[in-house]
Amino acid sequence: MEIEVRKLNALKKYEGNFAFDYEPPADMCLIPLCNLEGKVKVEGSYVIYDDDSVGITLNLTYKILGKCSYCLNDAQKEIKYESDILYVTEEDDENYIYDGIKINLKTAVDDAILISQPNVLLCREGCTGIDVTNK
Repeated sequence: MEIEVRKLNALKKYEGNFAFDYEPPADMCLIPLCNLEGKVKVEGSYVIYDDDSVGITLNLTYKILGKCSYCLNDAQKEIKYESDILYVTEEDDENYIYDGIKINLKTAVDDAILISQPNVLLCREGCTGIDVTNK
């Protein structure tokens, strides 16, 4: 989950790809009565620029499993999300910061998981909720 920028610079590998599976914290799902199922598949690419900033493209794939937010039936959804981010060596308000030596992707991956989650989980498209007309 780390990119060793200094080592890659020394090897003149200024662009490349990475892939790993990430076990998110148990409380990462924001939807009530739901959780992230299994590991998050993380794939991506990096570009190291002349000023030592590093552009990262993250592609996440994971599954949310739980109860439908409207009717409480079982529900699941596969999430696919792409994010472009920039790591810089001097602090600013818009980018991630790193020490110029290595990048730990954990915070960026956690942020992408949180941002990519839907507000609700539905058992099917168009779910209208619990049917209260049957008595």
